[in-house]
Amino acid sequence: MKITTTIAAVSLLSALSFGAFAAESVSAEQAKNMQPVGIVTMSGVAGAPMDIHQALRTKAESQGASAYHIIEARNQDTWHVTAELYK
Repeated sequence: MKITTTIAAVSLLSALSFGAFAAESVSAEQAKNMQPVGIVTMSGVAGAPMDIHQALRTKAESQGASAYHIIEARNQDTWHVTAELYK
């Protein structure tokens, strides 16, 4: 019983902390008030736009960014996306 409670608590805290620190997509207007930290390009991403955003969140977080703004996106069987990263 105690192990089940511990596992449930850890799972809940992991989900909450992931949401609290996840990089977010921002508009061009919002980006004007943020500090740019770089540009990333991703190619060959299959799936829906939601999958692109998840891949960008992961890449932004790995580079210490808290937000990203997509500046180019095109789909020809797979996605090609360019985004600017911000702190």
